[in-house]
Amino acid sequence: MGDLQMTLEVPYRSIPDMFLQRVAATPDSHAFGGPGPDEKPVWHTWAQIGQRASAVAAGLTTLGVGKEDRVAIAATTRLDWIVADLGIMCAGAATTTVYPTTEPEDACFIIADSGSKVLIAENQAQAAKMDPTAVPSLKHIVLIDGAPDPSAGIPQITLAELESRGTELLAGNPSLVKDLSAAVGPDDLATLIYTSGTTGRPKGVELLHGGWVWEGVAQGDVGVLLPTDLQFLWLPLSHSFGKTLICGIIHVGVPTYVDGRVDKIVDNLGIIKPTLMCAAPRIFEKVYNRVVTQATSAGGLKAKIFGWAVRTGKKKVALEQAGKPVPGGLQRKYNLAHKLVFSKLHARLGGNMRYMVSGSAALSVPIAEFFAAAGLPISEGYGLTENSAGAFVNRPGALKIGTVGQALADMECKIDEDGEILLRGTPIMRGYHNLPEETSAVFTEDGFFRTGDIGELDADGFLKITDRKKDLMKTSGGKYVAPSHIEGIFKSINPYTSQCLIIGNARNYCTLLVTLDPESITAWGTANGLEGKSYTEIVASPEAHKLVQGYVDELNTKLNRWETVKKFTILHRDLTIEDGEITPSLKLKRKVIEANFSGEIEKMYEGTVAAV
Repeated sequence: MGDLQMTLEVPYRSIPDMFLQRVAATPDSHAFGGPGPDEKPVWHTWAQIGQRASAVAAGLTTLGVGKEDRVAIAATTRLDWIVADLGIMCAGAATTTVYPTTEPEDACFIIADSGSKVLIAENQAQAAKMDPTAVPSLKHIVLIDGAPDPSAGIPQITLAELESRGTELLAGNPSLVKDLSAAVGPDDLATLIYTSGTTGRPKGVELLHGGWVWEGVAQGDVGVLLPTDLQFLWLPLSHSFGKTLICGIIHVGVPTYVDGRVDKIVDNLGIIKPTLMCAAPRIFEKVYNRVVTQATSAGGLKAKIFGWAVRTGKKKVALEQAGKPVPGGLQRKYNLAHKLVFSKLHARLGGNMRYMVSGSAALSVPIAEFFAAAGLPISEGYGLTENSAGAFVNRPGALKIGTVGQALADMECKIDEDGEILLRGTPIMRGYHNLPEETSAVFTEDGFFRTGDIGELDADGFLKITDRKKDLMKTSGGKYVAPSHIEGIFKSINPYTSQCLIIGNARNYCTLLVTLDPESITAWGTANGLEGKSYTEIVASPEAHKLVQGYVDELNTKLNRWETVKKFTILHRDLTIEDGEITPSLKLKRKVIEANFSGEIEKMYEGTVAAV
């Protein structure tokens, strides 16, 4: 596939080269915005961001940071994260990302394994995770918020103080940042991102400057980002999806509002009115659940009109997906459906949405069809931390639902004999940090990276992901089951679902663990004689069991006999990042969930024998 593609022309040596070119090209344009002290949006120009990042870069040199030295960031998604990262890049150093939800033991492991010299911490709560005896390489902690603690085991200063030091240094040596940046090349280390693996210690993925600037140019090349866009960015910046978007933003020059508070997403959409948003499927699922439950719970005429509108929209989408014209009569019906129903969803997303991208986990086809029917198509993309996040994406105006689109730029892809997706190209990692054996195990002899995902390419180069290689399960009857496929169907059928997990490996039938969305199910409970009851009481009720049983019965009509769900359990609480059950990028950690709820699982298999 890659042989037919033109080589992508990348006019940058590194992230600092790309960033400084952007600052020089559009110094007075809006770069990044964020909430001010009164929560009102405050925007900063590229010149202002350039000034701050240069001050951070110069300041880091006063802490002994040199080329490819690691500087860690442990903070939520906010403007200061981006400024800190760009400062690290301009110093010629490399960023180690640490999720703010990381437990102290794992945070110390990441700092020690990466050899990070400096930690830029959001506050004292993040700084306090550092045990001086466990992180011998760490010499300084820089605090974004709060005052330094003189009694801390590791010296602390504030980010403002670091920038002040840098500004002073630059006054006497104005070419310092330019000189440091000029020394950074495409093969130098830019980022160490530790994969939140489902088992064992996280592995540090070494990503180079050449790969990141390739990602930035590729996004502009296919029209994912346009200079006329206004982006809302809330994704975790510790994750490769967030980082790759930053690269696209810099290359294209897209004004971007940054606020990582998930509970503020809906408010921010109304205030910022973006044209572009990228998200994990869970966010789109939540919007879908809210819209469907609100429209259908009312019953009567409102529910009928909603159902008619969705059916009309799906007819239009089916014709468009098949490349057929939409008849005038259907278009007129659709226009009415938009006016009566879909316009409200557009308004909820700010009213200006041009393009939405879903990544980091599989998006269910029925949910994708619903948004497309509403005139808000979600372009699913695909990539891994190991390939700098972006490998495939559905282009604007060329969406093929159920696929993750076509390869970005000159990314090469082939399917191995067992169905595994193999990738080769500039953004692929150098390797796993300090793990040569594990690195060699994930590369083929001819340099393709083994993704661990199963998929197929169609004649037009669109990639369809069918499952994770390691997640495929085999029943004791010898039949293969793809759990994420079934879970996606169930989420689209049951609008009250928060999370669900298919169990069945080495078992003689499949079962289901399910959690319900607290807000939706509480509203349902109020309308069904369970007013005032807690989440735990509602999900334990016969009424809730009957509700979910109906959706399970519907699910089973869409599955092969060996895939059907024989029993299910509604869990007494939702899955959480804090309990290690989902990753910060909202992927399920199957082994942890199965361990945490082993009692509930075994109860569903009482009287049966698991295969050994």
